[in-house]
This record gives sequence, structure tokens and C-alpha cells, in this order.
Amino acid sequence: MKSVFDRYAQKYDAWYDRNKFAYLSELEALKKAVPKRGKGLEIGVGTGRFAAPLNVGTGVDPSKKMIEIARQRGIDARLGYGERLPFRNSTFDYATIIITLCFVKDQLKVLREARRVLKKNGKIITAIIDKESFLGKFYQRKRSVFYKQAKFFSIKEITHLLNKAGFNKLSYYQTLFKMPDKIKAIEKPKTGFGKGSFVVILAKRSN
Repeated sequence: MKSVFDRYAQKYDAWYDRNKFAYLSELEALKKAVPKRGKGLEIGVGTGRFAAPLNVGTGVDPSKKMIEIARQRGIDARLGYGERLPFRNSTFDYATIIITLCFVKDQLKVLREARRVLKKNGKIITAIIDKESFLGKFYQRKRSVFYKQAKFFSIKEITHLLNKAGFNKLSYYQTLFKMPDKIKAIEKPKTGFGKGSFVVILAKRSN
């Protein structure tokens, strides 16, 4: 997958401009869960499209091309993999993993690594395209250059993985109630899941 994101870094980044209101709606849902203070890490930071506006200062990603763009957005972006984070234990107050879990080889290992680098009572914020949603089903059929190798998850599956990795006290926020290109204004996020395609899950590190 690294080579795909290296090759199409600009194409990936352009999606957010082309689908402006879908992107801004995703940000609103994330703001419900991402702490306003504290030292944050984004695992799979990509081009920094989420880290920069959410003030997540540090990021890691295996794509050199993506990292270059993230750094231009002011992120301390480092080359690396979620399965082997280049940070010491208990370094961060929170970690975000936005869409990335569908692209990694070992989801549970990534989540356990996130837990390792989090401080006591640290928070993890994951976001996925729910595979059972209309958009999740569309992406699985479409098989785009990015998603053709992706593994989609249901909310039940992600919840199970988070619990298994040592996280509890989960909260859910959802948005994208229409296809991204049909969204013409910022959607107000709703709690829970089952209607919106983009779901944010907030969980706490169990100590």
C-alpha cells in the first residue's frame, strides 16, 4: 500500500478539496472526540489533512510523499509504521487513527502499539467508513486505486478490536449521511452509529 500512496499522494490529497463539505463534516465529527489539549499523535497521518486542523502535533506514516506534504502543513511527521511506532512508552495523551486501520496489515498490533505509547488514562480516537453503511458498500464495489486493497470493518468488529487491545469506555459519533459529492453544506454530527457512513470511536486506555 505504501507505493500506492507514494504514487498517488497528490490525487489522495485533492479528494478533500473536491469533496470539501464531506471533509469538513468529517472534521466536525472528529472534533467531538479529539481532545483540545494535550500531546497528540496521528498514526497514518497521510498528508496532514486531519492532524493540522485538529492540532495533532505529531504524525507517523510509511509514505515518504505523504510525509512531505504533512510537514508542509506544520506537522512533525515521521516515516514509520503503526505496528512499530518510533516512540517511547507513555509519550502521548491521545492518539488518532483516521481511516488507517483498513490499510494496515495487523490492526490489533497497531492498536496495541497505540496503547503502549499512550499515558495512563490516554485516549484513542479511531475513525472508519462503516462497511455496513451505504458508502462502505459503495467503496467495496468501486474498488478504487486506494480501496481495492483495503479491509473494511463494521462498528462491531472495531469495537471488538479496541476492547481486545486494552481500551474501554467507548463513545461513537457519525456523519456523512449522503454520498460525499452530494453534500453541499457541513453536516452536524450525531451520536451513535448506524446512519452515517463515517464513524468516530472514542475510547480510553484501560489501566
